[in-house]
Amino acid sequence: MSALTDLLDLPAGASAGAAVPMWIGGRAVASADGDAAMRDDVCPSTGAVLARVHQASAADVDRAVAAAARSQPAWAAMGVHERAARLAEWGRRVAEAAPRLGLLDARDGGTAVSSMAASAAKGGKFLQTIAGVAPELHGRTIPATPAGLHFTEPAPWGVVAAVCAYNHPTLFTCMKAAPALAAGNSVVLKPAEQTPLSPLVIASLAADLLPEGVLNVVPGGAAAGEALVGHPDVPRVSFTGSLRTGLAVQARAGASGVLKSVTLELGGKNPILIFDDVDPDTAAAAVVKGSNFARVGGQSCGATSRLLIHAGLREAVLERVVESTEQIRIGMPDDPSSDMGCMVSHAHRDRILGFVEAGRVDGGRLLTGGTSPADPRLAAGAFIRPAVFDGVDHGATIAQQEIFGPVLAVTSFTEAADAVAMANDTPYGLTASIWSNDVNRALGAARAIDAGYVWVNDVEVRYPGLPFGGWKQSGIGKELGLVDDILSHTRSKAISIAITPARD
Repeated sequence: MSALTDLLDLPAGASAGAAVPMWIGGRAVASADGDAAMRDDVCPSTGAVLARVHQASAADVDRAVAAAARSQPAWAAMGVHERAARLAEWGRRVAEAAPRLGLLDARDGGTAVSSMAASAAKGGKFLQTIAGVAPELHGRTIPATPAGLHFTEPAPWGVVAAVCAYNHPTLFTCMKAAPALAAGNSVVLKPAEQTPLSPLVIASLAADLLPEGVLNVVPGGAAAGEALVGHPDVPRVSFTGSLRTGLAVQARAGASGVLKSVTLELGGKNPILIFDDVDPDTAAAAVVKGSNFARVGGQSCGATSRLLIHAGLREAVLERVVESTEQIRIGMPDDPSSDMGCMVSHAHRDRILGFVEAGRVDGGRLLTGGTSPADPRLAAGAFIRPAVFDGVDHGATIAQQEIFGPVLAVTSFTEAADAVAMANDTPYGLTASIWSNDVNRALGAARAIDAGYVWVNDVEVRYPGLPFGGWKQSGIGKELGLVDDILSHTRSKAISIAITPARD
């Protein structure tokens, strides 16, 4: 492949099989293991091979970390205003390329192009927003003594490991890299094994903006992730993914023998609570939107995949939810008319079908979906119709385990206290959505629910500046806090200067 940006012009519906390198030290490089380290990157909607991607070995991770460590001091010394200017220009380029990046992500990950293009545009905007607030990176002056000067300074960690999830490849690349770079760190980013292409393109778009080695992208599987997280020269780790992998990241970081700062943005089994004073049409629209069926096929950590609804509204709302769900247009991800594409892989689709069967076994009543679409044009892909289960016991498998797919579990309640208790009765605590026209009831429920991010009469919108992250088994740390996000990629240094009073 002549340039990584050529990935933006991969042919549709054909097996391309182009060799795709890693990005280390400001240039495209092959794996140390050569062709033996290649992995077929498969389009999940067709089964065609999009590209053959070099997989990073432990030696490649060493190379990337060494390049990052060499470049970081000069990058930090450049000053926050110059770093911000470069990040802003990078963000402009990503935003300009967003339609093509979205198309690449749609083919690589299976999500509809309309959603992926919008997500890519958000990535470019996030880079620009971080650039705008980066000059707010500062410490504090503390009047500890009358005569002395006592202050704090934020200092970068050095090399930051960023490990991304597959559902928003462009957006997550920008979200992981921007605050770390704004703070003066260098970054080694490992994209999700299933969606490695756009992160490599995005890095190449900044080739003339970031000094060589400031940003490195090392595609690979678990072995590459373990080598990166456990590397002794990486003091800061930021991970987004499943609880199971997050626990492995935490264990690997601890086993490295080096203390590390670790942020984990993990899964959720998020409730949406509908009380009896909500209009049924409004409630149904919120349920379908919160499920993220159309946006990313339910493959979203923040999606509200559990509906807890007042018994008096259940029938009216579910009728509308089923009708709206069945109107979702499932089609090829690169078709602009598709509302929903396919799952990220056939293996993941089959895993979701296993949860659908578990829902039946546990006594849930399947109202719609849970099967492959009838359209023969989609037969080769990892497609599944969104499933809605009614009458789900809140202890059932589909009400407790994160499915990360288009399955909605519906449970009724009559007492607000019971709804809150069920909302809290999972190991997770990422998001929750509460719908009521009674502000006292809504605020009371919002404060009682164990979740890090709660909407009231709103759902699945994340506002820049409002920190996003979970409680319980949904993670450690926050993202999207803008200035706080940048500060989380720094260490605070306290400096005290004793000042001798001037003599007359």
